[in-house]
Amino acid sequence: MINRRGLGKVLGLGTGAAAVSLIGPQGPQAAFATPRSVSAAPAVPTVAPGAHSTFPRLRQIRAGLLNVGYAELGPAHGPVVICLHGWPYDIHSYVDAAPLLAEEGYRVIVPYLRGHGTTRFLSGRTFRNAQQSAIALDIIALMDALKIEKAVLAGFDWGSRTADIIAALWPERCKALVSVSGYLITNREVNLDPIAPRAEHTWWYQYYFATERGRLAMEDRTLRHDLTRLVWDTVSPTWDFDDATFERTAAAFDNPDCAAIVIHNYRWRLSLADGERRYDGLERQLATRPFIEVPTVTLDPERDPFTAPGNGSSYRDRFTGEYEHRTLAGIGHNLPQEAPTAFARAVIDVDRF
Repeated sequence: MINRRGLGKVLGLGTGAAAVSLIGPQGPQAAFATPRSVSAAPAVPTVAPGAHSTFPRLRQIRAGLLNVGYAELGPAHGPVVICLHGWPYDIHSYVDAAPLLAEEGYRVIVPYLRGHGTTRFLSGRTFRNAQQSAIALDIIALMDALKIEKAVLAGFDWGSRTADIIAALWPERCKALVSVSGYLITNREVNLDPIAPRAEHTWWYQYYFATERGRLAMEDRTLRHDLTRLVWDTVSPTWDFDDATFERTAAAFDNPDCAAIVIHNYRWRLSLADGERRYDGLERQLATRPFIEVPTVTLDPERDPFTAPGNGSSYRDRFTGEYEHRTLAGIGHNLPQEAPTAFARAVIDVDRF
């Protein structure tokens, strides 16, 4: 899930004052906080969540430390969009948005992150590391393996953080950025400070994972299933998903490295687990909170308990290029799957800035 920084004033699941409700026949749409003109933007068909249940087929490719499983849609020579999921989610967060982008001529790549789905480590000896720079380098390696020089990067949760890092440190690989919840690059020193008790409460699983009880729960298939379902229900309070939708994603958590990756990610953020020295230089750069200069649309899901107040103001200064912020009324944490049309619209728009 997302970074703790900037969440000290989070008030829980209440409706944000800055969000605008634009309810149409297909449900909530985007509220534009800072409208701007976008050239020759095509109309995007409105698709209700759940219109698709599967991707046409999955592929595998060796990339860096991994054999990466990914979905690919759209023309092979189209402009590339890479969509990145978070936890506890998988590529199905984009099962409705990806076809919309493919229909607009984009080559859409949706990879399973390390520890999820069909992505596997090439070596059993590789440390199951989930620090932020290692995951970002996975995506750079994937782009290299697929011979993709530059792409629009779009993500939420772990995916936003990963896309933010690539945009900040390797802007030559990022044509434009869509980042749900804004600037999520982790600063471990800041994460040592307590935040408001109500905000801490939303992070219950992070502290659970800091214990051996939490680790054992993630390793137990039944407990892991029920824990992740509880997170879904809590952070997407208005999303009326069915059991089959959750089960399609839950299958990705049967990856043999899932528990190790998730536990290390959250412990590393709290400085309870070490990373690897080979990433120290990158982490020092990220600790400076580097600016992001590429064209960016940030999306705030109004009903996500992790959404900070202020309609994007808490992270606005980190984005120095062309920029627009949008708040999606009535939408929870899994924004691409809950509001696929609005997410696809943001990708298409930012590509035309």
